[in-house]
Amino acid sequence: MDWQKGERSRNVEIDSGRGGGGGLGFGGGRGMGIGGLIVLAILGWVFFKDPTALLDQGGQAGPTSAQVGEPAQVDPQQRDFVSAILGSTEKTWGDIFAANGRQYVDPTLDLFSGGVRTACGLASTAVGPFYCPGDQKVYLDLSFFQELQDRFGAAGDFARAYVIAHEVGHHVQKLLGVFDQVQQAREQGAPMEGANGLSVRQELQADCFAGVWANRSEQRLHWLEAGDVEEALNAASKIGDDTLQRETRGTVVPDSFTHGTSAQRVKWFKTGLQSGQVSSCNTFAGDI
Repeated sequence: MDWQKGERSRNVEIDSGRGGGGGLGFGGGRGMGIGGLIVLAILGWVFFKDPTALLDQGGQAGPTSAQVGEPAQVDPQQRDFVSAILGSTEKTWGDIFAANGRQYVDPTLDLFSGGVRTACGLASTAVGPFYCPGDQKVYLDLSFFQELQDRFGAAGDFARAYVIAHEVGHHVQKLLGVFDQVQQAREQGAPMEGANGLSVRQELQADCFAGVWANRSEQRLHWLEAGDVEEALNAASKIGDDTLQRETRGTVVPDSFTHGTSAQRVKWFKTGLQSGQVSSCNTFAGDI
């Protein structure tokens, strides 16, 4: 991937250690109700991480104050890469929104190390990359890219770009009102987990949106090289619920799915990649 061709974003920030947006009162050992945990499930189970790691539970799950207080150390080239990918998503989604008479609001991408304070509570590196709709920021500890390669066997720049594009896909959902619709459906009793749950459908839509970005950015920049698409498809296949459950538990429990199977994640990324159309990404209708 010749990512140097990408437009640079001005919305990448390196966490100073003072934390991001204001908290929502999740921490301090006070705990939270099941409703709040379900919301966190939508936000935090991006790569099959424990959503409770988003919370500061008196030092039991969230990052410590010392971790949050450590400024992120970011390699300049890695920051440039992130800026190029984020910039390309801004151009892609800006054009799509404008073509439909709407204005796209750029998200901010916060690079942190160890732990970070967000509008969704305290988060640790263990959560993996995630999007917080409360402050409309994507949070990324760059050490995850090494984990993506070492643990998941998903190496390559386009695999890493897919990760960022997936999280930006959640931001697009926020702007389109998907988060609010999912919350309303949950309150009406719709299931969140499971093979057909709303969480799975929401995550697969973010995968499809990542595919739309891949299609549109390639048409504009011609930056993909031999093997790049396979890198992204490999990454999608390695982080399906079934694959990860088989790896960590030795068995697959479809009722606990939150992101979809490996086959589903590959399918929906390819759907967006092949069509380049947002209309092809309605994972909330019919079979997935």
